[in-house]
Amino acid sequence: MHIAEGYLPLLHCVGWGVVSGAHVMAGTRAAAPWRVPTATQPREPVSALGPRAAYASAIAFGLLLTSLKMPSLAGSSSHPTGMALGTALLGPRRMAPVAMGILLLQALLLAHGGLTTLGANAWSLGVVCPWVTWGVWTLLRRLSLADGLALGIATALGDLATYAATAGQLALAQQANGVALADAWLPILGVFAVTQVPIAIAEGVLTTLAWRALAPQRHPAPALGNA
Repeated sequence: MHIAEGYLPLLHCVGWGVVSGAHVMAGTRAAAPWRVPTATQPREPVSALGPRAAYASAIAFGLLLTSLKMPSLAGSSSHPTGMALGTALLGPRRMAPVAMGILLLQALLLAHGGLTTLGANAWSLGVVCPWVTWGVWTLLRRLSLADGLALGIATALGDLATYAATAGQLALAQQANGVALADAWLPILGVFAVTQVPIAIAEGVLTTLAWRALAPQRHPAPALGNA
């Protein structure tokens, strides 16, 4: 999913950086109180793990899963997103700075992704993935599906949405070469699908297991209004 250096035009890099930066700043402000739910503030979506443990769990899970990469499309790779557990613990708004930190570490230490493409990668991983996961999870919970099963399905769909967004970013870059958006996006999406569909399913199962393992330490899943 991480787009490497040199695969996006400079203006695209700047544009994605500005958009992602706005979400990172908003997520940082949302994270500032770091309050654990109490009787007077029961709707705060930071889990009963405590704020530091919840953020540490989100970062560790995301860093581990996004490091399990395999070659895919030229300029990118396939791997789990690792964002769903943090989304469930912290809410989607807080995941933008989490994703940005993970991407920065990987770009500097693992040569995975890039610095000029940091904004584009943060948009697909830290904005698209958490919000799609959160929306699907909330919808399925409202349909009375069990939290764990709903989260597994939402994780898989959020994973696929991340790669659809990355495919769109690469397709937009191809327009500079005179290629129509749809003509570029669909083939890229098809290449990603070969590896990403089974990865998405596996990530859904793994995230559900991790969510259930944390069950004794966390509060019930937060409501959509607490995003």
